[in-house]
Amino acid sequence: MQRSCRAVPVVVAVLLLAACGRIWDRPDPEGDPVVLKPSEVATTWVDAEGGSLTLKPDGTFTADHACGAWSPAATGDWDEPRSGKGAWTQDDASKQTGVQASFGADGPSASYAALRRGNILMLWTPVGDPDNDDPHCILTSPAP
Repeated sequence: MQRSCRAVPVVVAVLLLAACGRIWDRPDPEGDPVVLKPSEVATTWVDAEGGSLTLKPDGTFTADHACGAWSPAATGDWDEPRSGKGAWTQDDASKQTGVQASFGADGPSASYAALRRGNILMLWTPVGDPDNDDPHCILTSPAP
């Protein structure tokens, strides 16, 4: 009977870690999945650090220190902001727009999902280690 009592502190520790988000991935950002019109996607998106991703109607983009989970990256950290030019595509699933941005055939690329929170449109992707509470990459644009 004493052995089962020793397991109680272990169970409590596991539950506390779970409550702190150390076992499961952090949640998605607040917002509702949304299907965007091409004119809503083709705009300038900005992140919290001042980076920007300008998606042009012709399918090209310009990035200036834009956040993202860039892969595969030939050098450096996949989650570092990127600058340069490339091409983008829009994928409209039944409930949510996806955007794929790529710095050429051999360059890094990132995928974003669209959300709406009130009057704010967001493109986002998870970055970093979810157990380290790294923030998501969130690019915003005012809703039309």
